[in-house]
Amino acid sequence: MVITEILLIGIALSMDAFAVSLSNGMVYSDITRAQKLSMPIAFGLFQGIMPILGYFFGGIFFDFITRWNGPVALVILGFIGANMIKDGFTGEDAKEPKRLTLGALLLQAVATSIDAFAVGVTFAAGETDIFAAASIVAATTFTLSLAAVIIGEKAGDRLGDKAEILGGIILIIIGIKSMF
Repeated sequence: MVITEILLIGIALSMDAFAVSLSNGMVYSDITRAQKLSMPIAFGLFQGIMPILGYFFGGIFFDFITRWNGPVALVILGFIGANMIKDGFTGEDAKEPKRLTLGALLLQAVATSIDAFAVGVTFAAGETDIFAAASIVAATTFTLSLAAVIIGEKAGDRLGDKAEILGGIILIIIGIKSMF
């Protein structure tokens, strides 16, 4: 596989992470730079690790991953999104800034990177240099997620209280999309 093909795969794989980062940037606007950076790091790391796992263990887990990828992503992102919508409508914790927990971030990173496992299987079939390919996928996801956090933060400032509701809707839509 040539580098442009891998780069395009990286962009395609990072779209869910981009959307979740955008949503997080809108909702969690009052966080430190380190916390903002943790999002693209987590998404990039998981998007880089999953193809490697798929490359080496794909034959064993491929059927399971492809069967349950959508439902797992829907449950995780749907739950987080529904809570965001509920909090947005009820004004729960409105006086305190929203904090993105490590647990929620890791769940989001897993949910948005499960499809990268299947891509790792295709890399194995095509005899692709998995470490180079995974690095490109990780770097692409990191870059796009970082941009999304910044864009989301600016959008969140403009949307105000509605940002949490919109962010929750985005997460649920991504979860539903993962079913198809």
